Amino acid sequence: MTALPTLRLCTAGSVDDGKSTFVGRLLYDTKSILADQYESVERVSAAKGLDNPDLSLLVDGLRAEREQGITIDVAYRYFATDKRSFILADTPGHVQYTRNTVTGLSTSELVIVLIDARNGVTEQTRRHLRVAAMMKISHVVVAVNKIDAVDFSQEVFNNVAADITQLTGELELNHVDIVPTSALLGDNVVERSSNTPWYEGPSVLEILEEATPGAENQGVERELRFPIQMVIREHATDYRGYAGRITAGAVAVGETISAGGREAVVEGIDSPDGELDRAERGQSVVIRLDREIDLSRGDIIAGSDVPEPTNQLTATVFHLSETPVRLRGNVLLRYGSATVRARVDEVIERIDAPQGTSEELVLNDIARVRITVAEPLPFESYRRGGRVGSFLLIQPGTGDTVTAGLID
Repeated sequence: MTALPTLRLCTAGSVDDGKSTFVGRLLYDTKSILADQYESVERVSAAKGLDNPDLSLLVDGLRAEREQGITIDVAYRYFATDKRSFILADTPGHVQYTRNTVTGLSTSELVIVLIDARNGVTEQTRRHLRVAAMMKISHVVVAVNKIDAVDFSQEVFNNVAADITQLTGELELNHVDIVPTSALLGDNVVERSSNTPWYEGPSVLEILEEATPGAENQGVERELRFPIQMVIREHATDYRGYAGRITAGAVAVGETISAGGREAVVEGIDSPDGELDRAERGQSVVIRLDREIDLSRGDIIAGSDVPEPTNQLTATVFHLSETPVRLRGNVLLRYGSATVRARVDEVIERIDAPQGTSEELVLNDIARVRITVAEPLPFESYRRGGRVGSFLLIQPGTGDTVTAGLID
């Protein structure tokens, strides 16, 4: 049997849903921490007069954060079992750090959303699931945590699960597992619990070990997308190649491609390891064609015709910076390897705007917007599984990334 690949996942949840304890439990019960780390947790917990070791101390890395009682950044944790390895993006729960959740989700194939069984679905829960749906996360695990605090009540769990099922149905999240957990005591996190005999499903870790996010797309050949980073010329040998990184699909010598409105045949593929017959998504290569086409940085080589270049697009954006973007102000838009001048013309709809105003995008705003760019580009709709249809907005003066976007 072929080993399952490394799974990239993300945790999300409201404040005090027990997320840090949950991640600590995963690390501890999978034996992914050192003995002296756990001994330190035991000493600190005993000094606090706690009955059980505070496993959240394993993941709350900075003393200043612990003193404030919050975690304020995305931290990447690594753990493994006999079946597979995991890279976990641990994101903060406070609403003002929604941008960190977006960052964590952007590289994840699966998300674990924690809910406090006593509180049920909150506005932050809705926000995190909404963002997961927008970013086309194909597999969601909802951990109804602190089930011990409601005496392992099946009725409480069923009520929360019904609310989750309705919400995820509305958001068209199709693959959702709902698990009653106690991160404090370890119920259904790594091992199945005898305290929830009414729950017959797998533990969270069992779900993670068998997960195949995006399986519905496996075997479906994605169209080649190769944004050109650089045109390489060598006049002495008449060498001409297009360097870049394949962001979707694959390409092989002898195949017909489309670029600059014309077709050509791939004559050769060069890599640091020599010539290749075929290259796939993620590889950085130089593609040589059988004829000259006037291409430059930012143009795209594709398996078939790419969309017609246009100066306008609509997109869902996530504002990540404390620096606002004013409507009709100057920004730079980076799409693939192209960077062009742009402006946000209009907010069509504010999907989630805790602080937003009518004339600007501010931190944690989520909105549908209309954007105009100075030079036409072949924009296409966002597709997960390749950096297709996503872009960044950048402040011209500082070069800081302020907004991430997904094209409609």
